[in-house]
Amino acid sequence: MKSLETEKLCIGYHDRLIVDDLNISIPKGKVTTLIGPNGCGKSTILKTMSRIMKSHQGVVYLNGQAIHQTPTKEISKQMAILPQTPEAPSGLTVYELVSYGRFPHQNGFGRLSNEDKRIIRWALEETGMIAFHDRPIEALSGGQRQRVWIAMALAQETELLLLDEPTTYLDLAHQLEILQLLERLNREQGRTVLMVIHDLNHAARFSHYMIALNQGKVIKDGTPHEVMTKEVLSQVFHIDAEIVLDPRTNKPICLTYDLMNHERKLEAVNG
Repeated sequence: MKSLETEKLCIGYHDRLIVDDLNISIPKGKVTTLIGPNGCGKSTILKTMSRIMKSHQGVVYLNGQAIHQTPTKEISKQMAILPQTPEAPSGLTVYELVSYGRFPHQNGFGRLSNEDKRIIRWALEETGMIAFHDRPIEALSGGQRQRVWIAMALAQETELLLLDEPTTYLDLAHQLEILQLLERLNREQGRTVLMVIHDLNHAARFSHYMIALNQGKVIKDGTPHEVMTKEVLSQVFHIDAEIVLDPRTNKPICLTYDLMNHERKLEAVNG
């Protein structure tokens, strides 16, 4: 079953086409990662699939319904988006930011009901941020801030979470902290997760499904074992990679790599 899919999607900025005729499907209840070089269209695709951007042509379907024909509030009940490097207004506390996640479910004057408060507390507990509920956002570390944003997304009570580079600017420990949290949310609650990640080894380790892109086109999609191969990485990144299995996870990892010379690069581009 698919929770999110595109049909003949064309995306661009003004007259410049970034993505042409894109057809991808995001498996329901799984963790899916978009990988590819800088400028290949990963974030642009994510923004369009979440309706932040409009497409030139084509359709995005959310649970079988065309997303651009669905009311915004209804979409917000089904899908939460965490953009790259989000910023909160100065002086906002952790609790206040997470409470914004309840907006799609509120009526009237937008006052928090007892149910809203219960869910906000649950989201803070799930992300390990309950002890920081009254702290200003600017007083938190990078990893803590990311957890607060994820808590806000959880408070929306959506089945689908979209995250654009959620580990950017975080150190190794905080990167693992965020990815393990997303992994747990998927495993224990069945949340569908779609994210953009630059680190290939993290993508392979924490994903059920990967979509490798270059120049706005899908080069390969499938399981990490199908996508994290020497051949696919040569086509996507133009690198000569050594792929081995991680003894802890049995997932493929890129052990080392070199840039491809011009002749081999042309061979990879031409398939």
